Amino acid sequence: MISDTLTEPTTRTADLKVVPARHYARWAAAVAVIVLVAQFTHGLATNPVWEWHVFRAYIFSETIVQAVWVTLQLTAYATVLGFLIGTVIAFMRLSRSPVLQTVAWTYIWIFRSIPMIVQLVFWFNLSALYEELGVGIPFGPVFWSVDSNSLIGTIGAAVIGLTLHQAAYAAEIVRGGVIAVDHGQLEAAAALGIPRLRQIRRIVLPQAMRAILPTAGNEIIGLLKGTSVVYVMSIGELFYQVQVIYGRNGRVIPLLLVATAWYVVLTSLLSIAQYYVERHFARGANRTPPPTPLQRVRRFVESQRLLATRQLTEKT
Repeated sequence: MISDTLTEPTTRTADLKVVPARHYARWAAAVAVIVLVAQFTHGLATNPVWEWHVFRAYIFSETIVQAVWVTLQLTAYATVLGFLIGTVIAFMRLSRSPVLQTVAWTYIWIFRSIPMIVQLVFWFNLSALYEELGVGIPFGPVFWSVDSNSLIGTIGAAVIGLTLHQAAYAAEIVRGGVIAVDHGQLEAAAALGIPRLRQIRRIVLPQAMRAILPTAGNEIIGLLKGTSVVYVMSIGELFYQVQVIYGRNGRVIPLLLVATAWYVVLTSLLSIAQYYVERHFARGANRTPPPTPLQRVRRFVESQRLLATRQLTEKT
C-alpha cells in the first residue's frame, strides 16, 4: 500500500500534458515594434525630403573628409592630454597632502561647473585678458614674452579648452578605478618592499583599468561628439563644415544626415576598440573570455563548411 501510494503521484504527473506558456503581450509588442521599424525604414527610402542624392554627393566629398580628420585630431589630442592631466589630478586627490587634495578638488569643481562652450570662448579670447605670455621670476621681471595670439591660435585654444574640460572628468574616472582596487593588495606589496611607484604601475593600474575603461570609453565617445561645440570658434570640424555647406545651398536635412552618418561610424569604431581593450584587461579576472563576434562568425563558417563536407562525403 505504501509503495502504491508513493508511485501514484508520479504516474499522474507523467500523464499530464505540458503546454508551453503563451506570451501574447510580448508577441503584440514585438509586432508593434516591427511595424514601426518598417514604417520608419519605408519613410527613409521614399520621403523625398531626405534627398539621398545630395547625401551621396557630399558624404565622401573632400571638404567633409577633411572636416572629419580635424574632428579626429581634436578628439585624439584632448583624449590623450586630458587623461594624462586627469591621472595626475586623480593621484593628487588621493594624496595625503591637504594642499594637493585641495588644489585637485578645486580644479575638478571649477572645470566641471563651467560649460564647455564657455571655456572654449574664454580660451579663444585669452589675448583680451593677457596680451602677452612670458617667462620670468614670479612677481618680478619677465625675461621672455610672446604674443598670446601667435602662441596659442584657434586650434590651440580649442585643444586647451577641450583638454582641461576633459581632464576634470578623467580625474574622477581614474580616481574611481583606483579606489575600486582592494587596498589589501597595496599593503601586501608594501610589506614585500615594492616601491610605491611600481605598486601603482604594476599592481594598481592594471586592475583599475577594468573599472576605468567602460566609463572612459563612454567619455571619449562623448568628447568626439562634443567637439562639435568648437563651431563657435569657426574651426573647420565636421559640424561646422556641414553648417557652412547647407548655409550656401539650403540642403539642411541631407547635410545634417551626412554629419549624423559620420558620427555614427566614428562612435561605432570607438565602441569596437573599447570592446577589445576591455577584453584585453579582463584577462586576469576571466581566464576564458567569451568569443568575440569575429570568432563567432569564423566558428559558424567553419561549422557550415564541415557540415557541407560531411554531407558530400555521405552522398559519395
